[in-house]
Amino acid sequence: MSSPIDLVKAVRSGQLSVVVAALDAGAPVELDDGLGVPGLPLGVACFMGYADIVRELVKRGAKVNLPDNREPVSPLSMALRGGRTEIVRLLVELGVEIPPGMQVGLGEAEIRALQRAGTPPGGWAEGDLPHIEEIEIVRCFGTDTGVLEADVIRAAREMEAQKKSAKKS
Repeated sequence: MSSPIDLVKAVRSGQLSVVVAALDAGAPVELDDGLGVPGLPLGVACFMGYADIVRELVKRGAKVNLPDNREPVSPLSMALRGGRTEIVRLLVELGVEIPPGMQVGLGEAEIRALQRAGTPPGGWAEGDLPHIEEIEIVRCFGTDTGVLEADVIRAAREMEAQKKSAKKS
């Protein structure tokens, strides 16, 4: 049986084959983030931009929708915070519900086309994944989610600053 930490480490490093092995060995696809919110592996994959891992996790039962997709830990919000428009497209393809008024960087026509066709225009580009530093952690929750949380908070602050400066312009 694979431990949840093996799955989280594999997702963070973008190793699809290791993610598949961890899931095959029994790692739960819906891990809590340490605060009781499910979906840590999918959220990390969305934030990091790993489309192949997002597809695999959803295929294995990970949920693309939270009761409110505006929540900071929803897969949609994590993709937006990571600046991953390609993952937003994939989530739309996989059935994510975009809350009314939420700006996701896609036009209405593109969203409708993705919802109807099930694949983005032009297909998906494979490869070109960034190198992710491997971090050795002692426990499943705490250090690893703390690093992710710090990255997410930094990205959210940068996005808010960009929005404010854009409004002033």
